Amino acid sequence: MMDKTIKINLAGILFQIDEEAYRILRDYLQAIDIRFRHVPAGNETIEDIESRIAEIFQSQQNLAGVISKENVESMIGIIGKPEDFEETENQSESYMTYHQKRHLYRNPDDSIISGVCGGIGAYLSKDPVLFRILFILFALLFGIGFFVYIALWIALPYAKTDSQKRELHGDISHLAHSNFPGQKGYTDGNANVNAGGNYPKSSVGGAFNEIFRAIWRVCYIVIRIILIVLGVSLVLTGFLTILCIVMVFVFKYPGTYSTGVFDMHIVYLPDFLNFIVNPKITPWIIALSLIVIILPMLALIYWGVKLIFFFKARDGVFTLTGFILWILAITALAIILFNEGVSFTSSARYSIQKVFSHSPDTLYVKTEKKISDLKFDKQLFLGQERYAVFMNEEKNELYIRPYLNVNSFYGNDSKVEIRKNSSGRNKVAAARRAEDLVYNFRIDRDTLFLDEYFTISSGRRWSADYIGIELLVQKGTVLKLDSCSELLLNQGSGRYNIVSGSFQESHWWKLTDEGLDMINSTSSEKK
Repeated sequence: MMDKTIKINLAGILFQIDEEAYRILRDYLQAIDIRFRHVPAGNETIEDIESRIAEIFQSQQNLAGVISKENVESMIGIIGKPEDFEETENQSESYMTYHQKRHLYRNPDDSIISGVCGGIGAYLSKDPVLFRILFILFALLFGIGFFVYIALWIALPYAKTDSQKRELHGDISHLAHSNFPGQKGYTDGNANVNAGGNYPKSSVGGAFNEIFRAIWRVCYIVIRIILIVLGVSLVLTGFLTILCIVMVFVFKYPGTYSTGVFDMHIVYLPDFLNFIVNPKITPWIIALSLIVIILPMLALIYWGVKLIFFFKARDGVFTLTGFILWILAITALAIILFNEGVSFTSSARYSIQKVFSHSPDTLYVKTEKKISDLKFDKQLFLGQERYAVFMNEEKNELYIRPYLNVNSFYGNDSKVEIRKNSSGRNKVAAARRAEDLVYNFRIDRDTLFLDEYFTISSGRRWSADYIGIELLVQKGTVLKLDSCSELLLNQGSGRYNIVSGSFQESHWWKLTDEGLDMINSTSSEKK
């Protein structure tokens, strides 16, 4: 059964109010009427109170538009009970004194920066200029005043409403009956009372206030310039980051990024994910990664625009929604990557060795299966092209280039060692995966035949697989490499010292005490 509602008229405005709330409001208005009925100009005071009640009810109306008991009790808490109003007489005029518990607020009616000092002055009935000077003095003392001021700025609310201003100023005496307590523009005929509070005016304090205002205007201009520059930086950072992501992963341009430390061909990273994780999970990883990256960039752009144009907006719900979405995306992405990354927790090596029948003075290194003979769709290079991956999406195969390393050893026979490396959930699984890597090589007297690539056994995903070819020969051995073998040697060049020469000038090398040294082909042939 629904509660009965009653229509009432307050200050010319119609309201719907439930029956219980109506009884409380009726008793309250009757008490107000009794309080001011026989006071000169009491009718005007009653009308002012009714107007204020109507104003409060308008701000409190719920979705149904019915004033409830809670609304009426909240209104009484704001305006005060009838017994809180007292009557006094002074020079044949009637005045009203309002007693209310005091609270400290920032004062909008006496503000230079944020109203902190104005609020303290009104609360303590002192000239705010004293507190402004104190804050400046303490700011010069290790910045204490500055941090205290910022803390009060954050902690103290603005005295916006009439009730908040009454709580700030306390017992406001000598108010003309034509003004309701706390209303803007109230006067009392006292020339020595400041409009921003109930403290005495001071010509010296006024001069200081004007100086402070002038200084603050200059500081405000400097701060605005700094904020505009910062805002432009945030907008450019966010916009360029999003633009780079779109250019790289949507338009596949430019494809290579060089920082002087490493080069990366990263445009095909999303495609490479299909060879690392379950293809059904790949779109989720890409989508969540884009959300994790782009949302903060959009936030940077928005905050930058706010700093540039210095506008306020009710964006709390929007910001909170974006932040929650970002956290959810990070959480979901972390869970997926953790589940997929378990297969990379351990690494292991599987080695194969073959010994030359004798240690040749000149060793030839040739390639048999070459990448140029393959059919592949995309290629991915990481780390100055030392890790090269070629993708055949039609056959769902990967071709990876190994690296070649040449070192000296103390022994009688030259040998070659193939070191296969892989990752897995544990050492056993990693070793099994390393053993399954498919790579072919052979030795024919003084010639080492190598493949330019290795493949992953069918039925499993990429697991940070790589193969190193360790060629161990005696010092003074001359090596002749074909172009593809030199490319493998180039990939391993970071692991030992090449004394001189480049891979484009000659195919003849000699292993010395210091490392590989280029020699010309004529001298080698004569030897």
